[in-house]
Amino acid sequence: MPTESGTPIPSGLSAELSFAVNDDDTAEALGSGSLPVLATPRLLAWCEAATCAALAQALAVDETSVGTRVSLEHVAPSPVGRSLVVSATVVHVDGRLVRFSVAATQDGRLVGSGEVTRVVVDAERFLSRVS
Repeated sequence: MPTESGTPIPSGLSAELSFAVNDDDTAEALGSGSLPVLATPRLLAWCEAATCAALAQALAVDETSVGTRVSLEHVAPSPVGRSLVVSATVVHVDGRLVRFSVAATQDGRLVGSGEVTRVVVDAERFLSRVS
């Protein structure tokens, strides 16, 4: 299915990003807990970054995407200093709506997984409605 500009978003489109957990990424630092381990809100941000990286390959220059729905399960802790690989793969496209499967691993071990839904929009038109 095409986006607003008529660009098709292929199912299976994917991206993979690497991140290192630092002190600013912890539950303690972000206020989502009291432990010095990767915070769920940061894991979510990294998953969304992977979805944006995947979509960047297919969007027209005047297009962007906005997140509309998230389902994320954070199943294992990651301490400061460890690295994670976060992947996002398009699993469903319906017009401008794009659903991704996301996963984060640390040394091959699953840390989190879920789905992120984004909608492709014309950036200028979207911002004109925000004010």
